[in-house]
Order: sequence, then structure tokens, then C-alpha cells
Amino acid sequence: MIRHVLAALTLAALALPLQAEPLARQLFGAESLPSRQASQPIGFYSRGCAAGLVQMPESGPTWQAMRLSRNRNWGQPEMIQYLADLSATARSLGWAGLYIGDISQPRGGPMTGGHASHQIGLDADIWMLPPRRLNLSVAERERISSISVRTEDQTRVNGNYTPVHAELLKRAASDPRVDRIFVAAAVKIEMCRTATRRDTKWLQKIRPIAGHNTHFHVRLKCPRGSRLCETQSPTVAELSKGGNGCDETLTWWVTDYLRGPQPGDDAPEPDPGPPKKTARTYVMADLPPQCAAVLRSD
Repeated sequence: MIRHVLAALTLAALALPLQAEPLARQLFGAESLPSRQASQPIGFYSRGCAAGLVQMPESGPTWQAMRLSRNRNWGQPEMIQYLADLSATARSLGWAGLYIGDISQPRGGPMTGGHASHQIGLDADIWMLPPRRLNLSVAERERISSISVRTEDQTRVNGNYTPVHAELLKRAASDPRVDRIFVAAAVKIEMCRTATRRDTKWLQKIRPIAGHNTHFHVRLKCPRGSRLCETQSPTVAELSKGGNGCDETLTWWVTDYLRGPQPGDDAPEPDPGPPKKTARTYVMADLPPQCAAVLRSD
């Protein structure tokens, strides 16, 4: 009799649908405070997490953190200091300071939406909108929007882009803590067009990428001693020759990416295979094993 009951229970259990493994972005997005651990980035910028993050103060003498409802103003200590330093530079150039967008969630990791990177506390978005004042209320920070600095066809900067933007980006990229800065293609093209021939090594750190017309994205190098942080490999072919990335930018972005599909570009594409996992689909097993301890930490 007992054997029959156990068999029936087993069959019933097998008939139930398997519970899907929770997504990493749901787990990390649910955390409202950082882990009680020593600060360190874990993994790669787009596949990792962060221990012991520090909160960027909502307001400072030369900055304001925006969209506070997102709770994404957390970063490695090196990033928080860098942003404070850069905002002071912006003040010296004539702006009131900087509006700071997303950095990371309290424990890093994949975000609930909107970013592939920003997972280890070493990425930050900085608005292109020059602050007119630094006493915005919390409600105002939710309503106000940044400005676009490129034309609709993506090939040129518009009237919102100023010499101060150019100088700020140069100062931002010249900092030895910076690995690269992502901007709209039109901004990189303009900077290549106007750069002097003397000392433009910093310009190779300025990288064009879609979706960055209203902000620029700063990515810092792995801090010294961060043994669990995965360093990003250089991607500019001429970097080893002391180049600045302008040849690739002006050729690829203008002739291929920005122009879109052209007549005759109808060759069959190879089978892409199964979809690659991304920040939206990662589960904990896809992240470094140390990230489990980051979530468990009180």
C-alpha cells in the first residue's frame, strides 16, 4: 500500500512543471544595500558583480546624482572619487558641475533593465546636459532629461555640442584611471576632425557606440590589487602603434554602420546558432562563483 502511495506521489511530482531558475538580474535588482565586504570588482564589466560598493552622495559641491528612484548611484571607491574629481574639472571649465546617471546597483550584477554592463562598479554615465543648478529636488531629477548632441542621421554633432563638451571629454580620457569612454559616433568623428596632431593618444580611449547621444559612459580600469576583476582587452588595432582610433572610426562608422544596409548587401547571413546569453538572461551559474557570497552577505 505504502509503495503505491509513494509511486503516486512521485508521478505527481514529475507531472509538475520544473521551476525556472531565477534570473541574476532579478536577484541583484532586489538588493537595496551593498554587501558588507571589502570593496572589490568581481568578474567582467558585463558579467560580474561588486562587493562593498560605496554610494555616490545624492548631491555634492559639483554634482547631483540623477534618477534616484533607480538606486543605481553605487560604485567602487575609485569610481566615486573619479566622478567627484571630474565634476570639479567641469566646474573649472565653466559648468556648474555634472549630472551623474547610472553607476551600478548596490551589489552590482546584471541590472533589471537598460544596461549590458555597469555590473562591477567601474562604469558610470554622465549626462551631456550642462547643469544650470545643483539644487534640483528629488522630483525634478526624475522629470528632467538630458540633451542629444548629434544630428538625426548620426553623422554630425548638433548645436548642443560645445567646446566645453570636447574639453571635458579630453580631460576625462586623459585620466590614467580611465580605460575607455563611450560616446555617440558623431562625437568621436568630430573629435577626430578637430584634434591637433600633437599628443592625441588619449583620443584612442574615446570609443563610438550606439545609444550614447545624451550621455557619455566612463569605464575605469581594474584597480590595482583587484585580483577578481577581469581587465578589458584593447580593441583599437593601431593602439600598439600609438594611434588614436580615428582611421577606423571614420571608415567603419561612416561607410558601414551609419549608412545602414545598401543595395546588393543581400548575401545570406550565416546561421547564428542558439542565442547568446546576455545580462537579461544570466542566471547565477553564469556569473563568477564569488557573486553568490555577495548576495548572501548581510
